[in-house]
Amino acid sequence: MTEFFIRRTLQSVLVLFLITLVTFGLIHAAPGGPFQMMLAPGLSPEAMKVQAHNMGLDQPLPMQYLHWLGNLLQGDLGYTFKNHLPIGQVIWPTVENTFVLMGVAWLLTLIIAIPWGIYNSTKEYSLSDQTASFISYIGFAMPTFWFGIILQQIFSIKLDWLPLADMYTMDKEGQLGDLMMHLILPVSVLTLSFLAAYVKYSRSSMMEVLDKDYIRTARAKGVREGKVIYKHALRNALIPVITIVALDLPLLVAGAALTESVFNWPGMGRLFVQMAVAREYSVLMAITLLTAVIVIVGNLIADLLYAVVDPRVQLGKRGGRSA
Repeated sequence: MTEFFIRRTLQSVLVLFLITLVTFGLIHAAPGGPFQMMLAPGLSPEAMKVQAHNMGLDQPLPMQYLHWLGNLLQGDLGYTFKNHLPIGQVIWPTVENTFVLMGVAWLLTLIIAIPWGIYNSTKEYSLSDQTASFISYIGFAMPTFWFGIILQQIFSIKLDWLPLADMYTMDKEGQLGDLMMHLILPVSVLTLSFLAAYVKYSRSSMMEVLDKDYIRTARAKGVREGKVIYKHALRNALIPVITIVALDLPLLVAGAALTESVFNWPGMGRLFVQMAVAREYSVLMAITLLTAVIVIVGNLIADLLYAVVDPRVQLGKRGGRSA
């Protein structure tokens, strides 16, 4: 276990280093780069040189990268180019808002999708199975922004049952009831999107396990069907599902950009779109790094859950797991 964590920590540090290097290089290779965004308009060439020197933008790119990386290691994400605000002050409130939206949608999806997929694996081609397939096709095919706009037209504009957008109604900030009303439409959009994949994965994984020889042997011995499903088959069937769920963790930070934009939800996804349009490269770099950290944490959680779900899995072998 200790060896596994040491190796994964070293791998994570290397991956993060490469991500910072690539992100820094791509941003400085963008048209105009950060230099043009940080310079005040109407400056003379001499004044531009002075300002670039004061900001360290006249140094070679390797030196700029090392300076930025050193500040990052001290917890300093830098400042926005236009308003010169601390990036942490800009990002963290949106991270919390995205966690609220995506966390509710994600957990609701798991509560519905995994039991539903497992049930459908034992009732192949039943009405429940066909209904899940129909919903999955809709979820895969329907653009989330279009579905969100349709829900707004029906439930907010025509019926006036639910709020059109935003996270809170004006003068009701912090009220749980108002927050829940604003969550219904965007969570419905995201849940449908997640549900499409998770029901299919749960059903397919369970059906594959139920076709194994040891399951047939258990049934031949007269083991109750419920025990066969939940004791013998479920643990093995959950392993592929855990992989998918863990890899979707980055959506809690950087995902749902279109949904957040449609519903004007003040989250990380909408912020990323706004900062890309505004060419606020320093904020984009911070969001990219934060997403990378979540990806790494998600993979680590998946490895740990493998061992919890299936005791035969041994951490530290074959890239983190072996049977």
